[in-house]
Amino acid sequence: MRTAGTSAKRESHLADPHNVADLKSRFLDGLAPSERDSILRAATPHRFPANSVVINQGYPANRIFLLTMGRARHFFITEDGHKILLNWLVPGDIFGGYTGLATPASYLVGTETVKDSAVLAWDRVTIRGFAAKYPRLLDNGLLIASSYIAWFLAANVALTRHPAQQRFAQVLISLARGIGEKVPGGVELDVTNEELAHAANVSSFTASRLLSQWEREGAVVKTRGKVLLRSPERLFAPAHVRNTGWSVARRNGSKS
Repeated sequence: MRTAGTSAKRESHLADPHNVADLKSRFLDGLAPSERDSILRAATPHRFPANSVVINQGYPANRIFLLTMGRARHFFITEDGHKILLNWLVPGDIFGGYTGLATPASYLVGTETVKDSAVLAWDRVTIRGFAAKYPRLLDNGLLIASSYIAWFLAANVALTRHPAQQRFAQVLISLARGIGEKVPGGVELDVTNEELAHAANVSSFTASRLLSQWEREGAVVKTRGKVLLRSPERLFAPAHVRNTGWSVARRNGSKS
């Protein structure tokens, strides 16, 4: 989890997409400095404003991207036009991995920016050439793909076996660990009710109701476009335990 100061420093440092010397990325793990430098110098930098679609689902997979600044996320459009939000991406994450396949393919999911973002991009021929030259790059790509499969599996299990409130709580905890920024009073998330509802597969009404309930109990503080997670343990506690704890906290003159 990143602190607010660390996040600001990192994103300021990466405002120049070429300046990625300190960027930590699983995609580049284990490479020698000269190998890493060779790969990065071959990339093309791009900037995208918030809410830009970088990858369109179903389009030919011809470029792979490394996020160097900002925030992005995967999404999937169903046959009836419903948009399903998937996992969030932070600086150091890659997307468009289908580009590296031996047989040309189409992007399985779309990717969009959540904040103003910067990326490095490689075309298919270039990245496959590097993968052949530096086998560690391919190993890293497979490990990242495995982690995405694990995320999708966990999400599917939660969807089929967990009630709405538990799914919603798990989404909040997961996002706090992945994209949260530690601030006075808790961990802050730049996320809307609608985004949380999509991620947990609940209605916007349910998302609003649960956030209001947890806010009354001191677990979260909701503001426009943000959620401050104050007491993660309260999200999973039975109602009578949450209410008891809240009453005790109030008697002691504190809401945390």
